[in-house]
Amino acid sequence: MFIVIARTIILYGIVIVVIRLMGKRQIGELQPFELAITIMVSALAAIPMEDIGIPLLYSILPILLLLTLQEILSLITLKSTKARAVICGKPNVIIQNGVINGKELKKLRINLNDLIEQLRIKGYHTIEDIEYAIMETTGKISIIPKSQKRPITPEDLKIDTEYEGLPRSLIIDGQIQQENLEKIGLDTHWLNDTLAQFNVNSPAEIFFAALNTKGDLIYQKKNPEKE
Repeated sequence: MFIVIARTIILYGIVIVVIRLMGKRQIGELQPFELAITIMVSALAAIPMEDIGIPLLYSILPILLLLTLQEILSLITLKSTKARAVICGKPNVIIQNGVINGKELKKLRINLNDLIEQLRIKGYHTIEDIEYAIMETTGKISIIPKSQKRPITPEDLKIDTEYEGLPRSLIIDGQIQQENLEKIGLDTHWLNDTLAQFNVNSPAEIFFAALNTKGDLIYQKKNPEKE
């Protein structure tokens, strides 16, 4: 039993490292060759866990080889447009000027019901509102609405807006995020003094706290429903 546990931990660690080195994409954003390598890595890791008679090396070496191949293919697709088109494919325009391209749908093996469903999910209920719909190489649909149907922005209304950056998380589940405090030039003394103004005795009482770009502290206590 100990051998099975040890092999599982080792293979799990290797797979995590390999997937991490492959990048931060979600499954739905993987290119076809990346998805194939991910599936093969998972299968190679599972076989030695099921059969302890198979040496770990027989699994580790192919996984490392697949990682090498993935890196090589990524480099090729980065450097060569033609290779990228062959390996990853090209985006396909499936709607243009509010008209569905039936040939492209047939080529991509997408039926109208699936297309309409994806458009509804993205908030477009009428095809006439769409200038372009493009099937990306990841399988996702990008939509460019007609200019009359796009959401109104402050720029359209000629309204000046203030800069909005990213808020800094200062406390997560009672733990002070020291690195974020240092980045904005603050310290735990300032944080404790600020919390005291809200009758909070300790950061341990806070579930989440962040400092927005206006300098305001936003916080939520643990179990606020009990108060």
